[in-house]
Amino acid sequence: MSEHFKNKVVVVTGGTDGIGKALVDLLLSKGAKVATCGRQHDKLYRLQSEYPSHPLHTFVADVSNENDCRNFINSTLQAFGSIDVLINNAGISMRALLKDLSTEVLHKVMNVNFFGAVYCTKFALDAITASKGSIVGVSSIAGYRGLPGRSGYSASKFALQGWLEAIRTELMASGVHVMWVCPGFTTSNIRNAALNADGAPQGESPLDEGSLMTAEECAVHILKAIENRKRTLVLTFTGKRTVFMNKFFPGWADKLVQKFFFKDGKLVK
Repeated sequence: MSEHFKNKVVVVTGGTDGIGKALVDLLLSKGAKVATCGRQHDKLYRLQSEYPSHPLHTFVADVSNENDCRNFINSTLQAFGSIDVLINNAGISMRALLKDLSTEVLHKVMNVNFFGAVYCTKFALDAITASKGSIVGVSSIAGYRGLPGRSGYSASKFALQGWLEAIRTELMASGVHVMWVCPGFTTSNIRNAALNADGAPQGESPLDEGSLMTAEECAVHILKAIENRKRTLVLTFTGKRTVFMNKFFPGWADKLVQKFFFKDGKLVK
């Protein structure tokens, strides 16, 4: 087993479910010191209870709130003294056509997915620069290809990737590594918690979750990419195919994506 993460301080936002939880589990098994946050105290309590003797710091925070992010990062520095890796994983999705959509949903998705990463990165930047560490954004294929019914989600991920590319270039001379990861469709609670047209959780997944890459497998790929200081990581064959098609055959990609998400003129996925 690689010793790369042993005794490293790794911050994972949204670490109580899905890919975030898988990352926390794997990092602790590799000997890392892990800090994570979430909105629900009971989930954080259960996570802490799983690892009573491990170096795990948990903090109740809503990443869309700037002060919560500042307090989370400051508490991590108080607990561990440094930060080597920040994985901006916390995210929320949405599923509704634009004609039905409340603009408040767009604000909420952007505040969590984009500004949450901005806030945490800004407050952790000095510590990460000092350690010549890594800043990671968990993005999506929706950051390369706009997806129907997920216009706000796509917008937030396009924004995240553009912003990370900009700061990657800003930080090149500092030794800080910046990477964005696009998991494709993986098993996670993000679709069940996706917001509907009115901003309420939709409560079910429109996809066959059993056929998707597991969060645990995704976490393995992400940590390996961080270790190798990669620029980007696109996971799953479908994800790689979608990025390729959209880059070289955008008109064809439009038709294929429309066929995948719609049936008889109605959004089905």
